[in-house]
Amino acid sequence: MSVVGFDLGFQNCHIAIARAGGIETVANEFSDRCTPAVVSFGTKNRTIGIAAKNQLITNATNTVSNFKKLHGRAFNDPFIQKEKHNLAYELVPTNNGGVGLRVMYMDEPHVFSVEQITAMLLTKLKETAESNLKKPVTDCVISVPSFFTDAERRSVLDSAQIVGLNCLKLMNDMTAVALNYGIYKQDLPSPEEKPKIVVFADMGHSSFQISACAFNKGKLKVLGTAFDPYLGGRNFDEKLVEHFCVQFKTKYKLDVKSKIRAVLRLFQECEKLKKLMSSNSTDLPLNIECFMNDLDVSGRMNRSEFEALCAELLQRIDAPLHSLMDQIQLRVEDISAVEVIGGATRMPAVKEHIAKFFGKDVSTTLNADEAVARGCALQCAILSPAFRVREFSVTDVVPYPISLKWRTEADEAEGFHEVFDKNHVAPFSKVLTFHRKNPFQLEAYYSDPVSVPYPEAKIGQFFIQNISSSKDGEKAKVKVKVRVNTHGIFSVSTASVVEKLEVDEGDEQATESGVEAKNQGSVDAMEEDKFVQQDHPSAGPPPQVQSDEQPSPPPEPTSEEHKMDQTEKGEKKSDKPPEAKKPKIKVKNIEVPIEANFVWQLGKDLLNMYIENEGKMILQDKLEKERNDAKNAVEEYVYEYRDRLSGPCSRFISEEDLGHFSELLTETENWLYEDGEDQSRQVYVEKLDELKKHGDPVVERCREAEERPKLFEGLGQRLQHYTKIVEEFKNQGEAYEHISATDMEKVDKCVHETMQWMNNAMNLQAKQRLHQNPAVYGRDIKAQLSALDSSCHRIVTQPKPKTESPKSDTPINGMNHNEDLKDEKDKPVPPPQQNGDCHPTEETIDMDLN
Repeated sequence: MSVVGFDLGFQNCHIAIARAGGIETVANEFSDRCTPAVVSFGTKNRTIGIAAKNQLITNATNTVSNFKKLHGRAFNDPFIQKEKHNLAYELVPTNNGGVGLRVMYMDEPHVFSVEQITAMLLTKLKETAESNLKKPVTDCVISVPSFFTDAERRSVLDSAQIVGLNCLKLMNDMTAVALNYGIYKQDLPSPEEKPKIVVFADMGHSSFQISACAFNKGKLKVLGTAFDPYLGGRNFDEKLVEHFCVQFKTKYKLDVKSKIRAVLRLFQECEKLKKLMSSNSTDLPLNIECFMNDLDVSGRMNRSEFEALCAELLQRIDAPLHSLMDQIQLRVEDISAVEVIGGATRMPAVKEHIAKFFGKDVSTTLNADEAVARGCALQCAILSPAFRVREFSVTDVVPYPISLKWRTEADEAEGFHEVFDKNHVAPFSKVLTFHRKNPFQLEAYYSDPVSVPYPEAKIGQFFIQNISSSKDGEKAKVKVKVRVNTHGIFSVSTASVVEKLEVDEGDEQATESGVEAKNQGSVDAMEEDKFVQQDHPSAGPPPQVQSDEQPSPPPEPTSEEHKMDQTEKGEKKSDKPPEAKKPKIKVKNIEVPIEANFVWQLGKDLLNMYIENEGKMILQDKLEKERNDAKNAVEEYVYEYRDRLSGPCSRFISEEDLGHFSELLTETENWLYEDGEDQSRQVYVEKLDELKKHGDPVVERCREAEERPKLFEGLGQRLQHYTKIVEEFKNQGEAYEHISATDMEKVDKCVHETMQWMNNAMNLQAKQRLHQNPAVYGRDIKAQLSALDSSCHRIVTQPKPKTESPKSDTPINGMNHNEDLKDEKDKPVPPPQQNGDCHPTEETIDMDLN
């Protein structure tokens, strides 16, 4: 079972996997542990990752990047309308009103949704993980920013489903970082002690996130989160780009923004300059050759000038810091440590700003780039049954307050209730009780739309169906369970109607058994009111709610316990006359269907179409790879054999054949760069076979000439060995006197025949020229050697017959027989062999995270 964590960043992605011994970040085919979040479309296939990033300028309009924040948004979203002017590719509306990315793929215009683009990126990450694990990858944990709304999270889940990934959890970036930090710490306070408060700050390429977490031994609790979704490393890059655009317009009269390729090149160079200024305070040059109109441009910048240029951006760091401290209601003195991660935190000004606010130096003990992926892999290992991980509970929070509203039956006035406040514990479930005669609708929305970086406050609508009045005409009691799940997504998970049933005392036990067998969840009506308080929405006040994660209600007494209670009561009241028996009231919960309509959700048909299209594109990529491999094989053969013909193999081909073969190689090389530039795989295979007909015999003759003398020498040595044995037998040597004359004649005959064959073969080969095919091949010599050994070795290695002795202490072959038996007896008995495979039937890996 695979355990993988994917960090889907705005600019780059990282993959972490769990192995025996811990968590490791894996490298891609370029031996780089960082995979750019870029997808490029060509005439034959897609390229993803580093190969796609290399086409960012040459194929700008068909290379997609910076698409992470397009998830779950409509095309008319103000953010989308602003963002599309900064992108080289074209954004268009899709049929469902979402964001589509128009590119040329396979020489045809295609519009892909952002879910499809992210699925393509996940396909690449999945392949990289599988190549490292050597097994299929299905289960995973994927990171998302803590400020992502429900619509954005559902969009990411759809992307994972398109690729066939089972996302066990969408994990907030900062929670993953906190898990990666806390699970390795040995000095955390015990659960009953005051927790250790640590602040984590992450400034990536596009956003700034900060969270405060409380740590106890084996426990992590997120106290609060704050963020600026539009403050990141790219904002600092934009400041540099704007500065140099103005400078180049004055100095070189160039309008940089008029050409998108020039803008992209300037962005790349400014990003490099920004990184250099993080480690150097001196003036640094910016040089770009053939920037525009065949002009070379240059500029200079130092760190102090850069920080002055970005003073406004640096001031924006304060707002999330103040927001976080207001949420957790703590002083900066209560903070034990401040950990920073993310590429943009490498800028000294950013670290100094955070350190100044908290009054202490920031810590960089975590890997700034890989901490999120490692935390996701740890969470996946905790959720996986295949790994045994130290117990460590993770409690996250709800980033935005969520409320429900509905229409009352009396006067059609709206009722509302805030079910989850800001920083409420997650995942979490609550139960609301309504009294209704008819089906009704609930609408979930964000209570504070201003704090949500998303234009639509509504989360979704939930239609509770099959509701009718009770048998006595009263309103039915409807229990609705709402939940923020492990992905941080809100939903109305279940709804049930509570029906009251009257049962006689004699039928009580049978009724209880039947209800329990049907799993209807029967509970005593009075007892139910203790843990799920009733709500009367029509009367106006909001419903009372209680979490299903609160301590469970006391169990319903069994029939025997109930009878014992009644017996005790009866004994105490024996002096009173018996009262008339009243029927006991039982309740039964009947689940009713819920129709959910979310603000952003891909339909099943559309999702299935995306899955099918992704499969077709994966197949096309595979076919194109095979075609390119076949083409490269032809090109490699041409260059390899051209070198061989001018080197050691030149003696093994005639002048005529050399000229013809060289001409064929030259023609093939020219064909590859002309008509053969774009041919099918089969054409390249046939071209390679044609070359091999001429080249392989030359290499074979060269190899045979090198191996043949060694093989003849080995055969000759073996013949001499057997000849000496025959001679010793003829001289009546003691070593072979036990072999019969008939057997030794067979050896002599075999040696004579083999020696005659070898002499004839050597004579024939001596007459052959180097450029002619060998008269005898190495395989023939090996066959003669094998036949010689099989005929002679068995005979000459016959053991001497043992002579029987009346005394057990008579030495046999220099060894006392009793000692021999003793030695055999004293030999250790080997352990019994296990049947079949030695591997366990289940893969269970212990992880030592100390």
